[in-house]
Amino acid sequence: MAKAQARHILVPSQAECESLKKQIEGGADFGEMAKKHSKCPSGRSGGALGEFGPGQMVPEFDKVCFNGELGIVHGPVKTQFGYHLIEVTKRA
Repeated sequence: MAKAQARHILVPSQAECESLKKQIEGGADFGEMAKKHSKCPSGRSGGALGEFGPGQMVPEFDKVCFNGELGIVHGPVKTQFGYHLIEVTKRA
């Protein structure tokens, strides 16, 4: 079965998500931005979600994690929880 590893930043608004993405693309560290801004408990660990399989995350998140390019910041991705920036770090 496929497995993925990713880290993410969860914020309540699309505008905040887009602003954070611009900062990261401009050189800000993803993990530090997650610690400062993410509303998910994973923010404390730089947004790291560990390893998971298909169907363990909400569909919008799964789609990016199992189809998106590795090592780039995807988003904003809207889910029932808010807006995410997602970086897929590994897929097997």
